[in-house]
Amino acid sequence: MHDKKVRWGIIGCGDVTEKKSGPAFQKVKNSELVAVMRRTGDLAKDYAERHQVPKWYDDANALINDPEVDAVYIATPPGSHKEYTLKAAAAGKPVYVEKPMARDFDECTEMVAACKEAGVPLYVAYYRRAQKRFLKIKELLDQEAIGDVRFVSSTQYQKARVDVKDSEHLPWRVQPAVAGGGLFFDLASHTLDILDFLLGPIQEAKGFASNQGGYYEAEDIVTGTYQFTSGVQGIGKWCFTAFEDVDMNEIVGSKGKICFSTFGDDPVTLTTIEGKEQWSFERPLHVHQPLVETIVKELTEGGDWCPSTGDSGARTNWVMDAIVGKERHLSALKI
Repeated sequence: MHDKKVRWGIIGCGDVTEKKSGPAFQKVKNSELVAVMRRTGDLAKDYAERHQVPKWYDDANALINDPEVDAVYIATPPGSHKEYTLKAAAAGKPVYVEKPMARDFDECTEMVAACKEAGVPLYVAYYRRAQKRFLKIKELLDQEAIGDVRFVSSTQYQKARVDVKDSEHLPWRVQPAVAGGGLFFDLASHTLDILDFLLGPIQEAKGFASNQGGYYEAEDIVTGTYQFTSGVQGIGKWCFTAFEDVDMNEIVGSKGKICFSTFGDDPVTLTTIEGKEQWSFERPLHVHQPLVETIVKELTEGGDWCPSTGDSGARTNWVMDAIVGKERHLSALKI
C-alpha cells in the first residue's frame, strides 16, 4: 500500500455508509477515505462535503481506476456486487464488499476466482466477526465452557415493516432480482455467518421457504436444518410477518449453553450446572470499525488478520441457497 496507508474509495455511499461504515475508514489507523461514488452525482457530492472526502464521482469505473484509490468498498445492493468486484480485481485493487456477498453462491464463486486470479484479497462485511460481543462467545466455546457442543438453535421473527407493505415502492431487500431473495438473505445471513465463525463451516443444509404475508413475491418465512463439519447440528426459523420481534440464538453443549441475539444488545448468557454468568457489551459507534481495523492491518502489515473473507462469505451464500432450495455445489470452495 501507498506509504503503508490504505486509501479507500466507496462505491454506493448510501445510508449504510453514513454511520455504520463510512466514518470507520477515516478513523482507523493507517486508513483514509479519499473518494466516494453514487450514480446521482449531487448525492455523492453532498456526502463528500459532509464527510470531508476529497473526491466524488457518479461513475464507478472512474473511482475504481483512480490511481489515488488503493482499495474499494462496495456498498451497493447485492445485484451489482459481482460486477464491481470483478472490475476492482481487474484493476488490481483489494475489495471489501457488503453482505450478503452476492445474490447467490454462483456469483460468489466468480468473485472469489477473479480476486484470486488477480492476486488481490477479497473481504466481506460480516462485521460481527470482529466485535467484542461475538469474540467473547468464541472465547467461551474455545475454553469449552459448555463442554462439547451438541446443537445450535436460531429463532428470528418480526412484524412486517411499513415499507414492505407498499407494493408500488418495495425496498430492494425484498426484490430477488436485486437482493437474491427476501429479508432472509438480508438478515439471516448475519446469523448464519456468525455461526460459521463460532462453530465452523456447515457441510449440509436443507429447508423450506414460502410467502405467507403476500406483501411481496420473495419468501417471508424460512425454516432450515444444517450440520456442521464438526458434527454439530443446527436448526433455524425466520419469519418476517409475525406479531412481535424476537431474535435469539442458543448453543447447547454437554455441560451448558450460551444464549445471545444476533442484532440486539441483550447480554451474552452462559448457563451451566453452577449457575448463570452474563456479559454486556456496548455497540461500536461505527459497527464496521473493528473489522475494518483487521483489513487495514492485513493490507499494511501482511499476515492473516481479517476473519471475514470471500471464502467464508461465499459459504454463507451457499447455506442460504441450500435452505431455500437453490442447488449449488460447495466443492467449488474449500470448506
